[in-house]
Amino acid sequence: MVAYGKPQIVHFGTGNKAGYTLVQLIETSNIVAHFVEEYDDMYLDVFSCKEFNPDTVETIVRNHFRPLALSCQVLHRQPPPISLSDAPHAHGDERALH
Repeated sequence: MVAYGKPQIVHFGTGNKAGYTLVQLIETSNIVAHFVEEYDDMYLDVFSCKEFNPDTVETIVRNHFRPLALSCQVLHRQPPPISLSDAPHAHGDERALH
């Protein structure tokens, strides 16, 4: 993953929602993290249009932050399938692909 520009790091929120939020654009999408001070929690979202190994992310988090506990959820996002009934036809049908 290649960073695009510098990360934006902002402290905001009140009460048990206060903490730092980090946004880092990458060439293939973004990385977002929120650090909740009251509970010393971190929520991390690594989103990329290019495949990556989630185990690498987990290793980096374990080595850098040394969490007492860690829970991961990996979502494989894909575009929805296109049915033939949605496709434009050769005879002047102007329906767009979704």
